[in-house]
Amino acid sequence: MPVQYSSIIEEHLAVRKSVGVFDVSHMGEFEIRGKDALAFLQRMTVNDVSKLVEGRAQYSAMCYDNGGIVDDLLVYHCGDYYLLVVNAANLQKDFEWLQSHVSGSASLKDTSDAVSLLAVQGPKAPATLQKLTDVDLSTVEYYHHVRGNLAGENMIISRTGYTGEPGFELYFSADLPAAQKAWGAIFEAGREFGILPVGLGARDTLRLEMGFCLYGNDIDQSTNPLEAGLGWITKLDKGDFVGRQVLLNVKQKGPKRKLAGFTLPERALARHGYHIRSNGSVVGHVTSGTFSPSLQKGIALGYVPVSLAKPGQMVLVEIRGREVQGAVVKLPFYQRS
Repeated sequence: MPVQYSSIIEEHLAVRKSVGVFDVSHMGEFEIRGKDALAFLQRMTVNDVSKLVEGRAQYSAMCYDNGGIVDDLLVYHCGDYYLLVVNAANLQKDFEWLQSHVSGSASLKDTSDAVSLLAVQGPKAPATLQKLTDVDLSTVEYYHHVRGNLAGENMIISRTGYTGEPGFELYFSADLPAAQKAWGAIFEAGREFGILPVGLGARDTLRLEMGFCLYGNDIDQSTNPLEAGLGWITKLDKGDFVGRQVLLNVKQKGPKRKLAGFTLPERALARHGYHIRSNGSVVGHVTSGTFSPSLQKGIALGYVPVSLAKPGQMVLVEIRGREVQGAVVKLPFYQRS
């Protein structure tokens, strides 16, 4: 997946205004089967997998024993098995972590090389894909999925995405002719909407406008879900899971820092690692930053003391030797009309 096909801004705006396609086949897919599959996933992930029924999906994460994040991921209930979708950079690490905890009759299989994954995102994504399937896509709710034929290929059609726009993620055979056929059919169907392929650059600006975390930037083994703003997926009352006791302690005492979003004036651009200052001292660092094509201003995420994480607080970001004032805002940065 290239950084860009045409330009980051052009691709970004295509997804916000019409439709774009991401080839995210590099993501990892694991199948978990067996009568102990649910118990295994309950122990290994922070969300409550027991709430899933066939055809549902949930956003979740895995933690180490110390509460640090192994990875963020999706869990799909596919009937007689569960599907985990993990970040490509963490694929091997995640598989080894899960494998080291497998017990009972649960089984784990890495199917990543057998799966193509296309994310078709934007306001015109449903209209584009509806031309290619008899499945009524309007009936597929957010974080639900169905099995069906689309563009002549049998696939999982999932109402998910990481852009904040309507769209679907399509899981199907990694057989090259099948992938090429589906890609071509989708672009032909979206021609009237000005469909564009979208690269990693716009994928990052789109997710950052929504305040979505990126593993390796905003979350990693040194951060826990509660300080990262992922308390909403961390079900501490579901029973025991890896890292739970540490997270219970964090909740009881309150996190010392939080991931906050802040805007910068005009084209000021904060980069990963830049210092965040307050009252003359370094209080944190930028984890992700970019120029927002939708808002026409700089936006960034960073960990700061809890007292500075409230909307309306002001911080200073050190950008190339000068301090630029940033305003902490409520996430997401971008609100769809």
